[in-house]
Amino acid sequence: MTTGKTISASGTGISPVLEYAINIQHLYKSFGDNHVLVDFNLEVKKGESLVVLGKSGSGKSVLIKCIIGLLRPDNGSIEMFGENITEINAEELDKIRAKVGFLFQSNALYDSMTVRDNLEFPLRRHWIKLSQEEVNKMVLEALEDVGLAHTVDMMPVELSGGMRKRIALARTLILKPEIILYDEPTTGLDPITGKEIIELMNEIQEKYNTTSLIISHDMNCVRMTSDRVVILLEGKCYADGSWEALQLNIDPKVKQFFQ
Repeated sequence: MTTGKTISASGTGISPVLEYAINIQHLYKSFGDNHVLVDFNLEVKKGESLVVLGKSGSGKSVLIKCIIGLLRPDNGSIEMFGENITEINAEELDKIRAKVGFLFQSNALYDSMTVRDNLEFPLRRHWIKLSQEEVNKMVLEALEDVGLAHTVDMMPVELSGGMRKRIALARTLILKPEIILYDEPTTGLDPITGKEIIELMNEIQEKYNTTSLIISHDMNCVRMTSDRVVILLEGKCYADGSWEALQLNIDPKVKQFFQ
């Protein structure tokens, strides 16, 4: 997996410069007296799979909604593709969103639409000019990526929970995003189906070299998908390291996640 390192044009002897897909600095978000994010800082390298681990109610979903622009932070900056999304207008934000896939915890499929229509929706949403032949090809490729090409004309109600999650992931993939944000991707799934989704996430990242930011409290998901783990605690990036390193951390606040 690439580290996203580049060498400056000045030649040898210069240290590599890390390129970040997501760069969050001094992020604050409160709801009344509830201070959810308090000076939160995070840098995600290009091509990295980073998991944000935290208890229920710790602010994980608030963080991911701030990153995608569904919530506006009270203070701080969120950079993606070199743009501070807290300072740009709606049209500019929409262009950035076209390069970012978001897998909702609830899948967010439209029950009144077929699988095909659900996958075509992002193409219409971003006003991409494509022929129907091109659209059909993109839909089929996305479904093949998740192993469900045969469901193209089915309705979501006809699918199992695991299949709906796969269709939601196919819809996320259809625009070939450079970054994928996963909000609790295994929640509500049985252990076997959850493992299948985790394996699929890993396959997709390897195939497309996407940057993945995964919000989860499922320790199997954290262990199996992460290059690096950040623990969100007390509104801050409390601990940061590999699964193996954090597992050996003796800090009681870190150890509680690995017991």
